[in-house]
This record gives sequence, structure tokens and C-alpha cells, in this order.
Amino acid sequence: MIPTAPRYWLTNAHVPACLLNPEEAIAATKTREGLVAVDIEIAGNAIANIVPATATSRQELRHDLKNGIVFPCFVDIHSHLDKGHTCERSPNPDGTFDSALTTVHKDAEYWNEEDVYRRMEFGIKCSYAHGTKAIRTHIDSFGEQAAISLGVFKTLQNEWANRVILQAVSLVTLDYYQTPEGIALADRIAEIGGILGGVVYTHPDLDAQLDAVFTLAKERHLDLDFHTDENTDPSSICLRHIAQAAIRHQFAGKIVCGHCCSLSVQSPESVENTLSLVKQAGIGIVSLPMCNLYLQDRQPNRTPRLRGVTILHELKQQGIPIAVASDNCRDAFYGFGDHDVLEVFTQSVRIAHLDTPYGDSPCTVTKTAADLIGLPTVGRIAIGLPADLVIFKARYFSELLSRSQHDRIILRNGKEIDTKLPDYSELDNL
Repeated sequence: MIPTAPRYWLTNAHVPACLLNPEEAIAATKTREGLVAVDIEIAGNAIANIVPATATSRQELRHDLKNGIVFPCFVDIHSHLDKGHTCERSPNPDGTFDSALTTVHKDAEYWNEEDVYRRMEFGIKCSYAHGTKAIRTHIDSFGEQAAISLGVFKTLQNEWANRVILQAVSLVTLDYYQTPEGIALADRIAEIGGILGGVVYTHPDLDAQLDAVFTLAKERHLDLDFHTDENTDPSSICLRHIAQAAIRHQFAGKIVCGHCCSLSVQSPESVENTLSLVKQAGIGIVSLPMCNLYLQDRQPNRTPRLRGVTILHELKQQGIPIAVASDNCRDAFYGFGDHDVLEVFTQSVRIAHLDTPYGDSPCTVTKTAADLIGLPTVGRIAIGLPADLVIFKARYFSELLSRSQHDRIILRNGKEIDTKLPDYSELDNL
């Protein structure tokens, strides 16, 4: 148990150096994995001090973590809370992307306010219990569904305001923004302080579609977030078109592009061309390794050859910020998951080889992820910030990424929270 006193120390903590201010990381002893040994003082709801771990006993109240790893609370920057937990009533018959689209479209017949609220709330409860502080969710926004789902989102955003930061991204095809309904949707997104987004497909009029979206975003001072090249077709270069549009419009807002799977099967020359433009445009990339591994290159009675995960190492080498996130959870696009960003990080390390060295890979679910969605004080451990921490018994990455860490301790504002997960029975009778 963590002390409940107004001031106490967490001693002998292992923190990834990349999540600390440089001066604090340099002063402490560092392991070969880039973990540093520090003592963290908590005063009230904030971090009051971070010092190198010491073998001497402190007089103040303290909790010895015995080299347990400490992360800041997680940031999940690409999810679909409105689709979540529909896999039992609407399973994907063959696990393909096309079947997922068809299945979700049919399941949307159930998406009234009660249904959407209960499933979204369930996902938020899971996220909170696992240690997530911020979630960006894409919300299907065609027609009347926008009013229902965005209304539910706004209600949940208010109800969870002191626990989880929630951001909403509209999700439609880009041609929708060339219609009066699409313009009205952009207005609605501006009213709720959301992000303008959509699915980008290869299309003869793609540049005109992008021009319409960028114009709407600039007029309403909105950031942008796109589903991009979610396929293994080497001719799919939507990311390049987005970067060119951003440069053409001199767009000053933030842009995040998710998936970008086709980069993994393109020629080095094509990749170099695209990445140069992406860097110039200031675009951040979020990969969704679990969902893409599940969907991409799926064919009947054939083992998949392609991972469907974008080229994270090459992006990073070009100075392009990268993050990983959960994407879908227990729906037709991905029939598994529990809104646990540690699972996302664990699987991403294995799938995309984010180890040897681990380096700043923890930033993909914390610091960098937070920066990409405009939360500069979230996802890091620093003096003066809220004491929102995830504490593990695991002492090294090999321990952290080998067990579920179901016994993790979550601190919010310096106080331990109840980490009991919601029971699946809460979703009964939907």
C-alpha cells in the first residue's frame, strides 16, 4: 500500500530516463536498459522532488519500491470507444478488413444513446483502471449518428473530466466534407473542441477532398487526424498526399496520421520521398500494431506473410515523432483487447522490435503520444506535475514485458486508486 500522508517518498524507483528531465536523469545511476534509480517525493497531489536513489534511510514517510519500474500514466491516442465491445453480438465472420466494415455497419443499427454510452463508458473504466490518463477516440460521424455518438461523448467527457482527458475525432470518408452535411459536422466538431478527421482512400479526387478538409480545419482552427494507408498495397500513397496538402495549405495545426501500413511494402525511393514530405509537414505517426497484425494480409487457409505494421524505426530516424496505440477493442476490427496501454506497449516492442536498445520507446505510449495530441504536461515525470503514476513490481524491462502486471499500482494526484476492472456483465442485454 502507498502511504496516504500528505507528503511521502517513493524510494528506489526505476524510471525510464527518457521520461525524466535530462538533469534529473543524468544525476542518477542508469541501468543498461536506460532505467535510472531515483527517489520521488510526493507532496499533496504533485511531484515535489526527484533525486538519485540513495542507500541511506530517509526520516520521512516512505515506500520502498525495491527497484520497481515507474511510468507516468499512459496516453492512448488512437481508439474507437464507440465501436468497442460489440464482438459478441456482431462477430467478424472471417477476420478480414472488408468483413469488419460490413459487420460494423450492420451493428450500427443498435447504436442508440444507451448502447453507445454503456460501451464507451465500459472502455473508459477499463482504461482508467489500467492507468491511462488521456484517450483520443475516433467516432463514426455519418448522418444522424454524429449527433448521438458525439452527444454521448460530450456527456462522458464531462463525467470523467477529473480522471481521464477525452478527445473526439470525427470519422467519415473525406468526400463527406465536400457536402453540406460534412460542413455541418465540422461546425459540430468545433463546438465540442474536437479534432477533424477521416479515412483517407486512394481516389482520383483525393487532392480536392484534402483541400476541402484542410480549408474547413483552418477556418475553424481545428487539428487533423487521419486513418491513412491501412493496407499492404504499395501503390497506396495517401500519406504523401496528406503531407503535400499540409505544405500547400501552410497548415499550422497538429496533424496525426494513423496506420500508414503501406509504407512497409513500398520501395526505398518511394518511402524516402514520402518521409521527406512528412517531416517537412510536421506530421506525427501513430501505429496500431495489434489491430494491423490481426487484419492485414489475412486470406483463407493461408498464413499471413506481412505484419501490416508501419516502418517505425525509419520514421524515427528521420526525426518524425512516432507513437503506438490500442485502436479497436473487442469489435469486428479486432476481437480482443482490454484498453490496456501496457499490453499495447508490450506487443509493440515484440512486433516492431522496439528493444535492444529500448531507448525512448516508452515515450510512444506516454510523452511523445501526449505531445502529438497537445498535452505537453502529460505522459512524463517531472517536479511540479501531478503525481499520476503507474507503479510496477517489475524491476527491468524483461520482467515488465513478460508478465501481465495485473498487480500494478495506479496513483492519481498522489493517491492510490481502485484498479478493479468492470465486469463484462455490465454489457449484458445490449
